[in-house]
Amino acid sequence: MRSLEELIREQTNLSVTQVAHLQHLASDWQLIADLSFADLAIWVPIKDSGFIAMSHVRAATAATVFPKDFEGEIRADLPSGESVESFPIAFNGQVIAQLNRHRNPMVTRSLGRLESTYQEIAQQLIEMVGEGTFPFDFAISSLNPSPRVGDGFIRLDRSGVIIYASPNGRSAFSRLGWEGELEGIQLVDVANGISGESMNTLTEKISANDVAQVVLESRGGVVELTILPLLKSGLRIGGVVLLHNVTEIRRRERELLLKDATIREIHHRVKNNLQTVSALLRLQSRRVEDLMAQSALNEAVRRISSIALVHETLSASSKDLVDFDAVVDSLISHAVELAVRTPGNSHSIKVKRLGSIGSLDPKVATPLSLIITELIANAVEHGITTKGEKVDVIFSRTGSSCVVKVEDDGVGLPDGFQLSTSSNLGLQIVRTLTENELNGSLEIAKRNGVEGGTSAQVHFEIR
Repeated sequence: MRSLEELIREQTNLSVTQVAHLQHLASDWQLIADLSFADLAIWVPIKDSGFIAMSHVRAATAATVFPKDFEGEIRADLPSGESVESFPIAFNGQVIAQLNRHRNPMVTRSLGRLESTYQEIAQQLIEMVGEGTFPFDFAISSLNPSPRVGDGFIRLDRSGVIIYASPNGRSAFSRLGWEGELEGIQLVDVANGISGESMNTLTEKISANDVAQVVLESRGGVVELTILPLLKSGLRIGGVVLLHNVTEIRRRERELLLKDATIREIHHRVKNNLQTVSALLRLQSRRVEDLMAQSALNEAVRRISSIALVHETLSASSKDLVDFDAVVDSLISHAVELAVRTPGNSHSIKVKRLGSIGSLDPKVATPLSLIITELIANAVEHGITTKGEKVDVIFSRTGSSCVVKVEDDGVGLPDGFQLSTSSNLGLQIVRTLTENELNGSLEIAKRNGVEGGTSAQVHFEIR
C-alpha cells in the first residue's frame, strides 16, 4: 500500500522541497488550530483536476468538526460553506496549496477577551502562512515539552511590552513570585524581577524573527517561555509567548540525574573492589607452589577482571547501555595476558575483533564478557599450542539476533570431542552462561574451510 507521501508525489506537481514545507507546516499548525477553535486541513491541487487532502488537525480547545480522518481523500471541489474559510499556503513566493479552517457550527461561543485574542493571533499566523513566513525555521513541535496555549499565553507588542496575559499565564508568573500587574510592562522587566538578575539575552530573543526559549526559575518553580514572533511583510509586529510549568518535570530530571550518578558511583566502587580482589589473588598465586592451585587462581583473576571491565565501562558512561565493542577490545588484551601459556605455545599470538555488536544492556554485557574471556583463554591454552597464532573474535548482529564467534587457527578439536561430556571448566562455564543468562546456544566445531582450527559460536536474542 502506498504511503500518503508517495500518493502526493504521484498525484501532484509539488517538488520535494514544497512537500517538505507542507510537512513542516503540518507539524507546527496545532497551535493555529487551538487558537482558532477549529479543524484545519491542507488541500493540494492534483495534476488533472481536483484536490487531495494532505493533512488534517483537530483543535484541542473545541469540539471537532470531523470525527473521521480524511487524509488522502480526493475531491473534485473543495469543501465550502459558512463554517469554512480558505487561505493560501505560500512557499518561496508561490501558492502551493490551500488551508481550510472548519469551525463547528453547532458550537456557539460568546467571545471573551481570551477567545478574541486567541482568534486574532490565529488570524495573524494564518496570514503568515500565506506570506510563507510560517512555519518557522525552528520546529515548534520539536520542543520538549511541546508548548500549548492552554498552559499560559502572553501577547507582546513590537517593543516587547505585554499587551495581554491569559489567566494561566498570570498564575504561572505569580507562582514564580511576581505580585504586580503584567499588562503594560516589558517582559524583560518581569523576567528581571523574577530572576533577580539581568536577562540581557531575553531582549535579543524577543526582537528575533524566529522561535526562542527562555527558562525562568524562582521560589522552587520552573517555567519555560517559548517566544514566537508575529510578522507582517517580513517585519516584526509583535510576539506570542507560550508558558509551560515544568517544575515537576525538572524535579524528576534532577532525581534521575542523582540516581544516574549514584548508579555510576556504585559501578565504580564495585570495579575498584573487584580489582582489589584480583590483585590479592595474583599475590596469592605467586606464593602458592602447587601448579594446579596457581592455575585455578589465575583463572579466577581472569574472570574477575572481565567483570571489572564491564563495571568500569558502566561507571564512565551516563547511558544505560554498555559500549560492548570497547569492552571486548580491553578484554582481548587482558585475556591474552592472563591466559595460561605452556612452553609449547609461548610464541606471539594475535587476537583481534572483527565486526561490531554495538551497545548492550549490562544484564547481557556481563555474562557475554565472561563467555568471550573464557573462549579466548581456551583458544590460547588449548587451541594454539604447537600450531597457529591467530584468534579472531567475530561479531554479527541483525536486529535482535546476535552471533559471537571465537575462532583460532590452532590444532583443532581432539577426536571424539563432545561439548556435553567435556570436563573443561571454562567450556562448562561458557555453556552455563549462554543457556541460563543469555537464553542462547553454544556450538563448538572445526573451522569451516580451514585445515585445523576451532570455531566456538554463541547465538542469542536481545530481548
